[in-house]
Amino acid sequence: MADSKKSIGIVGARGHTGAELIRLVAAHPSLELAYVSSRELDGQRVDAHVAEYRGDLCYSSPAHEDLPGLGAHIVVLALPNGKAAACVEAFDAAGKDPVIVDLSADYRFDKQWYYGLPELTRGKWRGEKRISNPGCYATAIQLSIAPLKDVLAAPPVCFGVSGYSGAGTTPSDKNNPELLRDNLMPYALTGHVHEKEASWHLGIPVEFMPHVAPHFRGLTVTTNLYLSRAHKREDIQALFQHRYGSEKLVRVVDEAPWVSRIAGKHHVEVGGFAMSSDGKRVVVVATLDNLLKGAATQAMQNINRAIGVDEYTAIPAH
Repeated sequence: MADSKKSIGIVGARGHTGAELIRLVAAHPSLELAYVSSRELDGQRVDAHVAEYRGDLCYSSPAHEDLPGLGAHIVVLALPNGKAAACVEAFDAAGKDPVIVDLSADYRFDKQWYYGLPELTRGKWRGEKRISNPGCYATAIQLSIAPLKDVLAAPPVCFGVSGYSGAGTTPSDKNNPELLRDNLMPYALTGHVHEKEASWHLGIPVEFMPHVAPHFRGLTVTTNLYLSRAHKREDIQALFQHRYGSEKLVRVVDEAPWVSRIAGKHHVEVGGFAMSSDGKRVVVVATLDNLLKGAATQAMQNINRAIGVDEYTAIPAH
């Protein structure tokens, strides 16, 4: 391994997000895969599953207590909710302190961890090596609301629709193409973890109703916002442009964005800005790829900042 490269391990790499992370790492000039763990794929070559990766590395299945001994500078936990703590505790017990990026919800409410939604929390990073990666829906929700947070008259109401890749690889109704065909499947209509997450980090209550659709990747969030005073549409657009105009991975668009146009892209699109006749209500639409800006791309932004390289390194600008 070249001296200039940092080693990175991915725990739970079988899932869709794990594969996207491997693709990003494969294109990164400062990172090299140390290990990728997956019980289901143990012993199989990584390049047999992710064509963009070039190398002889095979998937492995180390016990969580063995992870600290593998020596990676950066560890990404791509595990289901509730599974990260055992890995984190193993590093603590071993006295090891790599950069740990957790993709689950397990540490998103822990103030000792940096919550890495760069476009909103970049200025709050204090060099923490423990980073909680935001949820996909929670990213779109917060980016839709943040520019208007100070002019709201009521809790925002968000209607979300995601492709079924958001339900992971473990078989369930929510990722069963047969059940989803010609269907829109509502679930967790109150108390969804991303509703709690967005409310916690915005500091205001947010209401959220998620659904799963038959497409594979990409999500859309349509947010209804009541305003404390009348605004013109151009006022709303100006607030969003002021907030995100210099952001490479947030694009403010005029029309309501389409989810089909965001699949495979690394940025968020926010637009629509449909106003009520009295100017006191606006509907904002945000789209993103749930596996990329909703997970792997955002993790790479956080990793890049943690290792001291440009935030957008190895993230395609398209």
